[in-house]
Amino acid sequence: MTSTTRRLLLGAGAAAPFAFVRSAVAQIRRGDELTVGVWGGMQERILREFVATPLEQQHGVKINFVLGGTPERRARAYAERGRPSFDIVYLNIFESRQAVRDGVTQAPTDRVANAANLYPVAKLGGYGVAFNPVTIVYDRRAVASPMTSWKDFWRPDLRGKVIWPTYPGAQGTAALLMAAKIWGGSENDIDPAFRQIAALKPFAAIQGSQDQLYTMFDQQVGAASVEFGSFTRAYAESRNPNIVIADPVEGQAIATNVACITVGTQKQALAEAWINLHLSPECQRAYAERIYYSPTIRNLTLPADLTAKLVMGEEAVSKLVDFDWDVVIRNQPRWSSRFTREIAG
Repeated sequence: MTSTTRRLLLGAGAAAPFAFVRSAVAQIRRGDELTVGVWGGMQERILREFVATPLEQQHGVKINFVLGGTPERRARAYAERGRPSFDIVYLNIFESRQAVRDGVTQAPTDRVANAANLYPVAKLGGYGVAFNPVTIVYDRRAVASPMTSWKDFWRPDLRGKVIWPTYPGAQGTAALLMAAKIWGGSENDIDPAFRQIAALKPFAAIQGSQDQLYTMFDQQVGAASVEFGSFTRAYAESRNPNIVIADPVEGQAIATNVACITVGTQKQALAEAWINLHLSPECQRAYAERIYYSPTIRNLTLPADLTAKLVMGEEAVSKLVDFDWDVVIRNQPRWSSRFTREIAG
């Protein structure tokens, strides 16, 4: 364990205000177990190295990982509202904000010391641990000129070459909302988006996952789509150097992974210590270096060549395009039906 990690662990406890009424479970006790619902793969490995192992070594606690996708753990957290088996659940940007409003998870507080370094947009709905914006990705061999605007999907040279993301889903939601934004609509006026997306037909394909899209790119099924920049950069650097991650003039659509402490957890102090370590510069650096997740904290400096691949700094973060997620969530069933009927059909 590094000296910095020890300071962070101690700092989490020292930050607790007197006004907060803490029960006996607000203290970390040897033998405590913390159950964390999170994605697997590299994220799990980073969390084991920079968060779970330091906590287990310092406090004699045990960390239980429940791995899987967001829908499963979100459904479980809601079913167990107020009597959770999860102490921490990781949700996406709109699920996390809704979960706070629904009394499933807690709003962020200053009891997590490192939360003071978060960008304001990363303190909505919990503790944002990674920016992972959704943007245009394309095969440079199949386009007449670089794509620099979301409106470029409608260029003549891309006719019949667009691989559109299905809806709902983070990519499909970003594509729909950005289409509305650039064609005079908004989340409150979605008709322009549906009209313009329908005008792109015929599509080269509809993609429902990153794996599907990357296989399509490998097979040169189409020229351009909408995806997470982080995963696509890793794909481009490992498999397909012809793929470009665009930075459109209208901005990239915000997407955030959020760590949320459940309402009713019996391990409050341990949960806060967990998140404090996740927001440490060491853990955020590992996220950036290993999976191209952009930091959500201000107090981190990275090499220039890595910074160029991320969204970093006040100006860059301020350009991320956010939306009224209450409106999006409320309309999701209706928009999903309409997408099936007018776009995918």
